Formats: sequence, C-alpha cells, structure tokens
Amino acid sequence: MRVKYTTLFLSLLFIVVNCAEAGKPTNETKAINSLLSKMTLEEKVGQMTNLTLEAVSNKNDDFVTLDMAKLRNAIVTHNVGSVQNAITHAYTLQEWHYITNTIQDVALKETRLKIPNLYEIDAVHGANNTIGSTLFPHNLALAATRNPELARIAAEITAKEVRASGIRLDFSPVLDVGRQPLWPRFPETFGEDVHLVKTMGVASIKGYEGKSLRDVNSVASSMKHFIGYSAPADGKDRTPAYIPEINLREYYLPPFKAAIAAGARTLMVNSGDVNGTPLHASKYYLTDVLRNELGFKGVITSDWEDIKKLHERHKVAASNKEAALLAVNAGIDLVIVPLDFSFYDDLIALVKEKRISEKRIDESVRRILQLKYDLGYFETPYLEPEAVKNFARPEYKEAALNAARESVVLLKNFNKLLPLTKNKKYLVVGPSANSLTSLHGCWSYTWQGTESKYFANDTLTILQAIKAKAGETNVTYVQGTDFNTTNINIDDAVKAAKNVDVVIVALGEDAYAETVGNIKDLELPEIQQQLVKELAAAGKPIVMVLSEGRPRIIRKIEPNAQSIVLANWAGSQAAPAIADVLFGDYNPDGILPYTYPRFSGELVTYDHKLLNEAVEINAPVYKYEFAFSPQFPFGHGLSYTTFEYSNLTLSTKKLVGDGHLRVEVTLKNTGEVSGKHTVELYSSDLYASIVPSVKRLRKYQKIALAPGESQTLVFELNKSDLAFVNEQLTTVTEDGDFEISIGTLKETFNYLNK
Repeated sequence: MRVKYTTLFLSLLFIVVNCAEAGKPTNETKAINSLLSKMTLEEKVGQMTNLTLEAVSNKNDDFVTLDMAKLRNAIVTHNVGSVQNAITHAYTLQEWHYITNTIQDVALKETRLKIPNLYEIDAVHGANNTIGSTLFPHNLALAATRNPELARIAAEITAKEVRASGIRLDFSPVLDVGRQPLWPRFPETFGEDVHLVKTMGVASIKGYEGKSLRDVNSVASSMKHFIGYSAPADGKDRTPAYIPEINLREYYLPPFKAAIAAGARTLMVNSGDVNGTPLHASKYYLTDVLRNELGFKGVITSDWEDIKKLHERHKVAASNKEAALLAVNAGIDLVIVPLDFSFYDDLIALVKEKRISEKRIDESVRRILQLKYDLGYFETPYLEPEAVKNFARPEYKEAALNAARESVVLLKNFNKLLPLTKNKKYLVVGPSANSLTSLHGCWSYTWQGTESKYFANDTLTILQAIKAKAGETNVTYVQGTDFNTTNINIDDAVKAAKNVDVVIVALGEDAYAETVGNIKDLELPEIQQQLVKELAAAGKPIVMVLSEGRPRIIRKIEPNAQSIVLANWAGSQAAPAIADVLFGDYNPDGILPYTYPRFSGELVTYDHKLLNEAVEINAPVYKYEFAFSPQFPFGHGLSYTTFEYSNLTLSTKKLVGDGHLRVEVTLKNTGEVSGKHTVELYSSDLYASIVPSVKRLRKYQKIALAPGESQTLVFELNKSDLAFVNEQLTTVTEDGDFEISIGTLKETFNYLNK
C-alpha cells in the first residue's frame, strides 16, 4: 500500500518529534500552527468545506467512478478538505478503497500543502454503507437490552469495519432523547429517558473512539443532533420544536454533556429550529453553551445543506451569503454544503469584506487540522492494511446475534403460550413475515433501507428462521397484506389458520429514514389491524411479532393476541433472534426504552408530572382522579421465568451534602429457567420548587440468575443523582424528602444541603 511522505509532512513530523523529546506540552499545537501559518485564506476556507461524493463522481446506480475533472476542481482548485457519504447504495470494500485512495492521491500529490483529505460516513448501526458489513440493532433496540457493553461492542465492530473501508469519521451516535414517538428518527435514539441515553451513548462513543483515534480499530464519533431535534411539535422530521429552556437543560442537554466528558471529537447540529431560532444560526447554543459552558473543543459540523436552508427555508438570512455569515459566526466549523462551491465563495468574500475575521476562520481550521492529526492522517494518509483485516470477522455475527436477542421485548404472554414447541403446525402471516427490510430499518445498505438485494444471501427472514426451528413441513406461509393499504390474500390466510395450531402474525413498519418516514397517525395501519381481527375469527392462538421503529398503536387488536413480541429493528441477526425467543432457545430479557402509548392523543412519557394523570370528574365540582394507562409502561418486559425483589435497604435515612447513599436490594429467580433481568432504581422528589416528575430513572443493572439463585445488588447515589434544573436554569438538589423505588418496593430518605 502506498504511504508517501511529502517534505511538508516530514518537516511537521520533525517538529512534533523534537517537541516531544523536549518535553513541551504543545508539540501538536506547534505542528498545526506551523501548517496553518502557511495557508492562504482560500486553503483555509477549503478545509471548512465538505462535499458529498456525488459532487465529484459520475453517478451510476450500479457502481461509482470518480470524475477526475470534478475531483481536481474540488480539491485542487477549491481546496476542499473533506468528502462524505455514498450516493445510491453501499459499496464493496474494494470500491471504497478505490474512492478514498484516489481522493487522497489528489490531495497529497496535486495540492500545494499536501493536506490529507478526511472522509466521513453515516454508519449508525454497523458499517451500513459497506456491502458485507455486520448490521446491529438500531439504537432504540440496543436501549431495550439495557446493556451498555453491547452498545460498546456494536460501536467497536462498526468502527473496525468503517476504518477497514478507508473511512475514519462516523456521523454517530444519535444522542437526541426520543420523547416524541411520531418522529421518524425515533429508532435512531436510545429512547425517552435521559439517564438511559447518557449511558448507552457514552458506551457507543467509547466503542467508536477506543483508546486512540490513530488506532486502526477506531474512528472519530459525532454526537448528534445538537440540540432539541427529536422534539418537533408536529412529530415530523426537520420541523419546529418549542422547548422551554428549562426542559432543554433538563432532558436534552445532559447526553451531550456526558458525551463531551467522554471525549467525543465531533458534533453535528440540529437541522431544525427551537423556539424560532435555527440551531445552525444560534451563537448562544453553539458558542455560549456548547463551547464556553460545556467545554467542547472538537469540530462542529453542519448537517446536510443546512446553511443554505437558513436562507431558503428558515428565512432568517436574506441570501446564502448572509446565511454563511450567521452560521460561521454562530460557531460552525465544517459545512456539509454538499453539492457546489457557494459556501466557499461566500465565506472568502465575507472575510475579504471584513465581516468575518480571519482569526475566526483560523479557529475552525485549527480544529479540523487537529482532528486529521488525531486520526493519524499526517502519518498514514492512505488505507491501512492492518485495518482491512478487521472486516467481516466471524465473531461479529455472534456479537450481532447476542445484541439482537437481548433487544427483543416480550410484551404479553397470556397463559404462557410462549415458548412454542417445535412439533406443532404454524401459520406465518403478515407483511413483516418474509421481509428483510422491515427487520433492518433505515441506513441498511441504502439510505432508506428498502432494497433487500444488497443484503447478504444468508440473511434470514422471520419465516425462514421459523422454518429452521419447526421444520418446513410444519410451517405454512400466506402474506395476507402489505404494510399500509393492500389486502393481498387475507381470506387465504384465514383459511390456512384453521388448519394449524398457532398463528404467528408479523406486523409493523417497513424501513424508512428521516422525512420519508413522516406519518400522521401512530395507529398501526388499518389493513394490518384488519388482518389480525379476521385471523382471530379462526379461533387459533395468535402470536403477534412487531418489527417497528417506533410504537405503533395496537389498542384495538391487542386483545386478539395471546402473546406479543416486540422485535424492533434488530439488524442482520434479527430473524434468528426472534425465532430463538419464540421457541424458547433464548429467554427474553429486553425491556421497553419508551412508554408504549395506548392512544395517539396520549403521548406521555414515564417521567411525567402528576397533573398529566389528572382527570376531572363530577363536574362542576373540582374533584380529580389520577390515572396513567399506557399500553405498556417504560421498563416493561416479560420473561419465561419469574423474579422477586426483597430487602430494599438504605444506608442512611438522612443524606447530607456531598455524602453517598448506598441502596441495596435482593433479586431472586423464582422460576424454573435461567434468565437475565434488569433492576431499575427510580427516585421521586416528593416536593420541590418546580413541579417534580412522578419518578426518574437514576441507575440500573442487568444480571443473570439461575433458577433459585439470588443476588444482592448495590447502587450508590449522591446529590447529583437527585438534581434538577430550577426556575433560574441552575442544576440544584434541594433539601427535602425523596423516595427510592425498585419494582414495588419503596423507601424514603431526607436530603439536607450543608
């Protein structure tokens, strides 16, 4: 493999080595400053300009070829420092090597300063833009596992396969807190709870970035989308959000704060607006909060074409040039333009007009060069042969299966219909039954994830996995309906149901990404509900399997199913994992990372206020009853065994100042099979200066127990675990009484500041 050092590279490395030998702490800074001092304004602005692959390629649905004239125009003439994305579908490893090495050739051989090019990609549940990679469960499914180690492993393997593709920056993970289930990017979140998003998000970042970005096992992560993207008022993608500052700081800021503390190197900005201000133009959030308050020192990246949209859609800038002025002064470092050089031309003009200082440009370019330095581009700018050895290793498939198994949630199991035996007759029916795309969801070898031809030949559908368990002759298949409107052959399905022992109906959503996934109603489409109702008339037990990216409302058909399994979007090993759960080869242990609503008009999270439950009765007399009745509550998930809590004890009844509270509880497996179980600890602030939530998840642990085995779990709490954002937008812990609850057990204590 070609690794050529230019005179400039060698001189930079000489500076670094000498500084290191002299024990000076600023060796890297000096090397970067030396390069920066040699750069023209045009070369600096080029580093801030990011194009999509399509801008330098000949577009072809089957393969990609770089257009060398376009590529030279971008990199040599316009000094573009980074390229990103695939065009229509994933590429083979060899195609990626051709793309990244060719781009690097032009950067290193044909530009004045030979600055390496940075390539970026969205790899959100595996290296989903490379054919043959391993696809893991989406974040929402990973959150159902309550197992941060699985999230770390999934990210680590993703990093290895992305780097093996010749790419070193991954636009992942999503740290948006998923509190609006209509939002089509809900499956990319880790759910509705702040603590859950923080722990799973930090685990992912550690998996991506490892111990060093120079390592061939690592890539730079990008925490996204800062901030408030996941709470659009109408549930549609890239539409306005109205979030009080107190809520932004209570629910949406903490995951980013935790990610920054964990060392995340880059950040992508929310495409929408919050309270009327587009985030791409918000100096308050990007500089005052993100830089100055949270201390983020990495690269702030725009999202796709979002600088232009300040002018074209948000209407806060009278021209694209004014939009560039707003965005750069707000704090944007790297702009995904992505198809032309308008931003490049406008920014150069703004500096020459002295409307933006070159010092401000230097700040962004220094961060970008630092990132390239940290990623090892100045030492090994081309594809690393050692990285390629990490692609498609056999152990990755087992890791994906483990993650998929733990992500499956058993929502209902009336009369213990599950697990099924392997010697009965089964009808498998429904739009998800023989579909690969509905198991994988978005960002699966194509952006929308709807083209199954790119999946590996040995990837199983639910139907195929069930046949592998029960035998071909014991399984009948009828599709019944499509996902949205069409009755294909429901009558045939009902007839077939009369001749089997159990009906397995696979429902849910086909894959979608971003705006394409906008819907007007959370109800499961009527045609799928009709299928279940008519199957129920056959009088056979029904197992409902839901492959979906968000909770589709099933209130009307839930009574028709004896058992309900939530499969989520669980990736390349989803079908074997589902079959393992259905037939008892794996005891389900996933639990809900969100509140599963019963009605579209009641989208209430578990950590709501008491008044969310208030129902006025006997009007005009003001008398209230309190009720919170989702279809399934946050944290719900059944098992084939049973667990019992006992002996909840607190180390003290009076926590003072910076002291620690030790909470112990005993968990026992009281059933007949081994199983894993997540123990969740909640706190309730009984009285506070603002209305407290009814409860908040503060800690959780997942353990495995054999039948009859018990274990005492220990949790440590301090005042920060009890804190909230007050009316003055300050995070505080107030004096007063608190309640700790684990399962149905509760204990109270008093907190007193010194």
